Amino acid sequence: MSPRSEFEHEPVMAGPTLDALEDMPAGVFVDATLGGAGHTTAVLDRRSDVHVHGFDQDPEAIAVATERLAAYGDRARVHYARFDDAATVLADHGVDQICGFLMDLGVSSPQLDWADRGFSYQHDGPLDMRMDTEHHRSAADVVNNYSVDEIIDVLRSYGDERNAVRIAKAIDANRPIATTGELATIITEAVPAAVRRQPGHAAKKSFQAIRIEVNDELAILGPALDALISLLGPGGIGLVLTYHSGEDRIVKNCMRTAVEADDLPGMPSRSDYEWLFRGARTPSADEVERNSRSKSARLRGIRRKVAA
Repeated sequence: MSPRSEFEHEPVMAGPTLDALEDMPAGVFVDATLGGAGHTTAVLDRRSDVHVHGFDQDPEAIAVATERLAAYGDRARVHYARFDDAATVLADHGVDQICGFLMDLGVSSPQLDWADRGFSYQHDGPLDMRMDTEHHRSAADVVNNYSVDEIIDVLRSYGDERNAVRIAKAIDANRPIATTGELATIITEAVPAAVRRQPGHAAKKSFQAIRIEVNDELAILGPALDALISLLGPGGIGLVLTYHSGEDRIVKNCMRTAVEADDLPGMPSRSDYEWLFRGARTPSADEVERNSRSKSARLRGIRRKVAA
């Protein structure tokens, strides 16, 4: 599949991300969600002492990133793989320690905007939503084959959708559903009028939930993050950008487990890890105004301690 020239994914919170990596040691950095390579190019430009291994499961993102990173030569390696396979791929390349990693769990803007990828509630296209187009399950399978109760569970668990019952019943009454436009209309008509009058599209949460289900995003997140944290060398920094309460909860719990491992109440920490900063950082008002899709972003960070 050839790259699309319009794959211009503006990295979310690029400035705060680079600032958070300021004290990262030299070595191998992992971009676990490469996309259009926006974050990776920024890291490579800022840090001449860093090599990057980038991972993505989207063939189009891989094609674009490979082209964009060619200028960096052997400082950048691109891998067509999901981030839960990153540790295995790194081991195959002789990498057993990394200086840092980044996971940006958002969908690239181009993926949302290309109608034929089936992610968008604003552009009509086939019900797809697969990050990896070779993956067998699509959004059409979820929408048309899941039971009403299963759809309710998906919408509530992955979309925090308060109107999950209404929406699931409306989907069931209108099956089969073939396009994103049809689905968006059904969802919009199913929710109360007060919801339709609120800012943002009424189908946004449902589309997010179905996308997460299609791609097993939350199921693989915890183990993948644990594996990357374990690879951090002394002083190594791990960063994760989340956009949804479910994934943010997983990230926070994984990092807390690492930071509080083996700690005893009232005693100094015995863990090898520490919080890079407390809580989650959010985008500036200027960034949200420039890129509305960054509004829900939360940046969390962890660091492996340097031995005294």
